[in-house]
Amino acid sequence: MPLDVRTPPVAVDLVIELIDRPEPSLVLVARRFPPLGWALPGGFVEMGETLTAAACREAREETGLDVSLVALLGCYSDPARDPRGQTVSVVYVAHATGRPQGGDDAREAAAFTRASLPELAFDHARILSDYFEFYRLGHPVPLR
Repeated sequence: MPLDVRTPPVAVDLVIELIDRPEPSLVLVARRFPPLGWALPGGFVEMGETLTAAACREAREETGLDVSLVALLGCYSDPARDPRGQTVSVVYVAHATGRPQGGDDAREAAAFTRASLPELAFDHARILSDYFEFYRLGHPVPLR
């Protein structure tokens, strides 16, 4: 019997660490469409696509970078996390090298240090807080 259930869309987001920089840097994208602002690269999973394939595709489309996924940071499901409607996001930590370039839904992509992070869209400040305060210190990220 086919499923006929209304569920929130599933998205993937990435904390991309540029590993070829002298100072630890993360890749963010300036969104081309509302809600505008800086955000983690990511997007919606397509039918027939795995979460990991979606993450690699979205990274390539929005930043021009080929990434290696290194960890699952967590799953974020606060119904208010996206002003367009409820979504569930699976967030990966990834490594990449090179110079990010905006593409697809991103009008710009750039590298930021922790000290230079801009204000972020969605719940991406919460996600990066978990990344810095737990993941980078080798602690489990709390369930959200």
